[in-house]
Amino acid sequence: MNATQTPLFSVRTIESLRGPAGRLEALLNTGVPDAKYVVLVCHPHPLGGGTMHNKVVYHTMKAFHSFGLPVLRFNFRGTGLSEGEHDQGRGEQDDVRAALDWLDHEFGLPILFAGFSFGSFVGLHVCCGDERVKGLAALGLPVHAAGRDYRYDFLSGCRQPKLFVSGTRDQYGPRTQVESAVAGAAPPKELVWIEAADHFFAGKLDRVQDAIRNWCEAHFLTAV
Repeated sequence: MNATQTPLFSVRTIESLRGPAGRLEALLNTGVPDAKYVVLVCHPHPLGGGTMHNKVVYHTMKAFHSFGLPVLRFNFRGTGLSEGEHDQGRGEQDDVRAALDWLDHEFGLPILFAGFSFGSFVGLHVCCGDERVKGLAALGLPVHAAGRDYRYDFLSGCRQPKLFVSGTRDQYGPRTQVESAVAGAAPPKELVWIEAADHFFAGKLDRVQDAIRNWCEAHFLTAV
């Protein structure tokens, strides 16, 4: 299968994903039977309208799915049909753990993680050091947004392969501050800048997909 071709598989509504706050609304894009990895993708901040249907999240799913990998997206607690209430990134970490456990139980395969904005911050906290997670992609890494500061000191102990993709005009992740956060992360790591892209990669989502595919091919998958 050519990595630039999106496999035509089904999208399943997942009813069995539950976290400490209750059921989590989720979708699974199914993959090929011999997939080598499964993928978890996390969405941006719910208070800013972020859901699993966000454009960046959707295009991230497409990039991984182009390799035939199953991809799970879910809504954090209190978002969409997910039960519970927003918890400022604390309880949301438990939601990520529940999603990882669900993938591990259902597939028993190595996991790749990708998150956009708030989803990257929350997911990196959980996935760094989890032996089931073999690679981490952070898109639009936030540094300061809507009065909230995000710190990444914990990345110094995160030794899985890491991809960071940001826009040079990201209003929530200025270049010097993102570069400082990535500099403090343990290797291996790669930082890709998308020229003239804002935080939401408007008009540049094809470049985001390219960055993810190139990273996957370099570290995890071989295009046929």
